[in-house]
Amino acid sequence: QVQLVESGGGLVQAGGSLRLSCAASGRTFSSYSMGWFRQPPGQEREFVAAIDWTGSSTRYTDAVKGRFTISRDNAKNTEYLQMNSLKPEDTAVYYCAASPFGQVQYDTRRYSYWGQGTQVTVSS
Repeated sequence: QVQLVESGGGLVQAGGSLRLSCAASGRTFSSYSMGWFRQPPGQEREFVAAIDWTGSSTRYTDAVKGRFTISRDNAKNTEYLQMNSLKPEDTAVYYCAASPFGQVQYDTRRYSYWGQGTQVTVSS
């Protein structure tokens, strides 16, 4: 069992930065791949970024490449999403997720555990 708690969301102006954190409980965190998803208002949840269990392999959706960076610290059982050059279209509830499959995963169905979400609002 893995429990995930996100933090770091908030209101920021366009061009600003935020760093999301996802704290995980459970002894097996280091064996899980991790991901970030977001759900804009009135839209479906979408993939943002993912990282494998070692932290050596990452993937991003095209919309955030070059602006967002996913990372993890297995010693602290924590995953991060550094978001720079934020745009109004990045406004969404951001969710972290854990997958028992160690490699990078894009599909929500491959994730077993989800956080409660944190709101990110980017004003123009």
